Parts: sequence; structure tokens; C-alpha cells
Amino acid sequence: MEITGNIVLVEEKKIKPGKLFIENGIIKDIVFDDNKYENYILPGLIDSHIHIESTMMTPDNFGDVAMANGTVAIVTDPHEIANVLGIKGVKFMMDNAKKTPLRIFFGVPSCVPATDFETAGAKLDADDINELLHRNEVVCLSEMMNYPGVIYNDKNVIQKINAAKTMNLPIDGHAPGLSGKDLEKYVAAGISTDHECSTQDEAIEKMALGMRILIREGSAARNFNALFPLIDTHPDKVMLCTDDSHPDELLEKGHINKIVKMGITKGVNIFNLLKAACINPVLHYKLPVGLLKINDAADFIVVDNLQDFNIIDTYINGVNIKKQKKIPTSSNPINHFEAETISKHDIEIFTNNKAQVIDVIQAYDGNLLTKRIQAKMKAVDGKILSSPSDDILKIVVINRYTKRVKPAVGFIKGFGIKNGAIASTIAHDSHNIIAVGADDDLISDAVNLVIELKGGIVAVNGNGRMEELPLPVAGLMSYDSVEKIAAQYKALNSFVADMGSQMRAPFMTLSFMALLVIPEIKLSDKGLFDGNKFEFIQN
Repeated sequence: MEITGNIVLVEEKKIKPGKLFIENGIIKDIVFDDNKYENYILPGLIDSHIHIESTMMTPDNFGDVAMANGTVAIVTDPHEIANVLGIKGVKFMMDNAKKTPLRIFFGVPSCVPATDFETAGAKLDADDINELLHRNEVVCLSEMMNYPGVIYNDKNVIQKINAAKTMNLPIDGHAPGLSGKDLEKYVAAGISTDHECSTQDEAIEKMALGMRILIREGSAARNFNALFPLIDTHPDKVMLCTDDSHPDELLEKGHINKIVKMGITKGVNIFNLLKAACINPVLHYKLPVGLLKINDAADFIVVDNLQDFNIIDTYINGVNIKKQKKIPTSSNPINHFEAETISKHDIEIFTNNKAQVIDVIQAYDGNLLTKRIQAKMKAVDGKILSSPSDDILKIVVINRYTKRVKPAVGFIKGFGIKNGAIASTIAHDSHNIIAVGADDDLISDAVNLVIELKGGIVAVNGNGRMEELPLPVAGLMSYDSVEKIAAQYKALNSFVADMGSQMRAPFMTLSFMALLVIPEIKLSDKGLFDGNKFEFIQN
């Protein structure tokens, strides 16, 4: 097979017209010529850190949309499903990933459960991690979120790090804002990357100590605009990643190609940009992915030009994925779900006072961070209720892994729902059931609909209308196509807007409200939590 075009030699910073000769999935020769071509051939794009579960698709269906956007490989961290199903969930992802031509490489989740202040569905201990590190598809130990454990030499944390070192595998980091002596200890332990930088100063300090910075532009955290100058100033030390991409954004805006287009618009040197997007991940993680060289695997993409960067074709192992017939795949859902239906009485809060000052979570649209505020709430018949007129709603988290456990209840501001409730089993990190609503009846209705589905995203209103997105795979993913999932997800967001919410991303925001490792105040299934002091709040 022969492919002609303008060949982009990223590392040489040259573009030469020519022809690729491909046999049995390998580039056997590259011959340059003086012909004029309109198309450009370049190495395939790579996402250096992504949680596939956040796309709400199984790996095989995610592969379709990723490859259509020029992605030939990813490094994924199955942290979310590991918190639900442990090693069984990780192995499910690895097995399902074999059903797509996309080159899917895995990191082993390092922090499952993320904390002891919530109920997760499973645990990955040092023996589990050691077993997974020996799998062929594994290329790293994934984000070490427990940076205090690293700094203070926690025995279990160090054991996991040493297991990765024994295998000569890199260790990914997760240390937002870490600086000074603590950062030095963290890096000295062997942590080699970080994708949580939000400023250039933070990134430069980390790079000076030897870290590689993954510039993130996902559906939740968006750091490209703050960090893109680093691509030109430190081209050997940066990579690109999405971390979390939602199905509607993947479908409408793309994957790593979206970030490349942003860089082109910003005037980033195209060779440096492609080095971050295509080359550096292969070198850092030692990925068996072709780099457009003789005797490499024929993994490359064809684009219309280097300004618009529209993907024409994606080749993996010499196969044009657009011309490859897709084989429908399906599997039996894998899940861990024991929660039983609740009534409004299970989430009532009683008081002997006519009014009471309470702690409230101040949420911000699409933001992981929250603020701890206080509000004076009136009691009605001895109960503290949601107050939609003040935008103070009840928030509930329910342990989904155990039968008949009392829900944790708090109050939250920022969602703006006037007449309705939303609920989900996407609730980082443990993925219990989380709900917010305007009254107890609607909250219990939303929660019970999620329980009926055995996982998913739902919304209900006071007029009897409901919308749902079933997620039968661990309560996190669906076997459906990106088109169907995106349509359902957009319909849900639109429905919440009809309820009075002005949030652009209500369900994304909801998913962060149980994320205890991010300050300032969150709610786990065990109670209201102070993310600064790392302790429960006593009311």
C-alpha cells in the first residue's frame, strides 16, 4: 500500500512531499519527491491521560469517536470503575479495550479507595496493583493522588510506588498546588508527571524538578489557555491530555485534535505542538506506537492542512479505520449495586428550633472547588426543608454498595433548581448515589429512579416528567454509541435548565460534590466533610 502527501517530520521540524510504503502494518520505506500534495501526513495523536469512564462509553465504543478525531493511542486510568468493582472492573476495561483498533494502554489505579472517609465499592491493595503492573497493556502507575502519603512515607503508598519502580514503569502524579519542600519530596519519591497545574509558575517549578507536565483540556478542568506558552518554552517536557471528556463535547468538538486546533489558533509552533501531541507520550511511557519512521508500525493520520487541521483519515497498523467494517460488540453489564429504594422520610432533617444556622456547600458551575458558607434556615413543622427561592437545596449521598444505609444529607447553593431534582451514580471518587433537589418528594423520586436503573443519570420535576440516561456498566458507562449517549445527556441538561438552573453543566458539577480530596466542603455517604482540615464537620 502506498500513501502520498506532505510528510510532517516532527522531530526534524521539516515537511517534505513524499510517499509511504506500507506492508503488513509496517512502514517499509519512505521516499521523498518533488510533487505537490494538498494533504499532510503526520504521527497520530495521543491522549496521555484520560478516564474512559467519564465519556460514559465502554472502551470499544470510545475507540470509534477517538479514532475518527485522529487519536491513535491513549493512556487511560480506570480509577473510576476500580472504585466500584476493584480489580474485576479494571480487567473488564482491559478486556473490552481489545475490541477496538485504538491502541489503549493502561495505568494501574494507585488510590482505591481515594480516602477512608467514604464508602467505595472495592479496594486495590498492593497485591492487586502488583498483579496488574505485570499485564502487557500496563505502562505506568496512575495518578498518585495521596501526596501526603508520599511525603510522609506511608507504608502502603511507598509499597505501591516501589512495585512500579521494580517494573521500571513511570509513576503519574496528581498534586494540585503542591510546592516547595513537599513537592521536592514528592518528586524524589519517583513521581514523574502532573496534570493538575493551573498556572505556568506551578508547572515550571515542577518541570525544574524533572516532572513532565500534561496540559489538560477536558470537559471539566480546562488549563490550556493558562499553560499553552509552555509548549514553545519547554517542548520536550509537555504532553496533552483531556483527563475527563463528556460524550457531547467529544462528538461536537473532538478529542486531542480539539486541543491541537486551539494551539494553532494561539500561534504555537506547529512542530512543538505536534511533539506534545504525538511524540512525547510515546517517549515517556515507552509506547509501542509508530512515529512515522521506517520500520515503525503504520500509525499515522492524514489532515487537510496544518491550519484547519481537519482529520481526513486515521491509520492504525496500516489499516484505515474509516474503511474498516465495525463489528458490533456487546457484553453483559458488570456492576456493583445493592442500594434499595428510599422514602422522603429517610432524608428529613428535624430540629427543635424555629430557625437554625447551617453549613451550606457553595457550588460553582463545572468547578471542583466549593466554598463553606452558612445560612439561617426556617423550620417548617419541625423540619428543615430545601428553600428554592433562596437557592438553598437539599443534597443527599447514599451508599449504593450496602442495603438500607441511612442517607447523608446536607444543603447546597448554586444549582438554582426551582421545581425538580437530579440524581446520578457518577459521583467521584466512590460513585455512590448523589442527588440535589427542591423538595424531599422529588429527591426521593430521583434517587429511586436511579436505583431502578441500577445506575445512571436522571432528572424529575413536579409535573411528573422524567428524563434518564441508563448507565448499566458499573453505574458509569453505557454500551450505546456516542451519538445516543450525547443526545440523552444533552436532553437531561436542557431539562435541568427548564427547572430553573442556569448551570451549563449541572450533572458534571453534581459529580464533584462528593469529591472529598478537593476543598473546601463536600458531602460523602458518611457526612459533611471539611476538605481543608480533612475531617468531618460536626453539626
